[in-house]
Amino acid sequence: MRVLDALTTDSRAGEFAPGARIPSEAELCERHGAARETTHRAVRVLRERGLVVTERGKGTFVAGPAEQSEDEHQDDQCCDRIGSPVRMSYRLFT
Repeated sequence: MRVLDALTTDSRAGEFAPGARIPSEAELCERHGAARETTHRAVRVLRERGLVVTERGKGTFVAGPAEQSEDEHQDDQCCDRIGSPVRMSYRLFT
């Protein structure tokens, strides 16, 4: 996905520090010449990976250590259907 790859590359290059706001979906559409659904999907993938946090009405921000630690703690408490703990880990654009 072109938009997802571009956001990941920009972050690795240091353009987005933890807590920094990433461009809006509309800005990403313009910047990459992509459809709105494509940019929406790219942001959703980053959010599902725990790399960004979206605050309604404010924007989407790169997850900092506090958000990642909280997510990992919540994952420790999750269980699958048979009650076994599920462990997930996240990487910050690396």
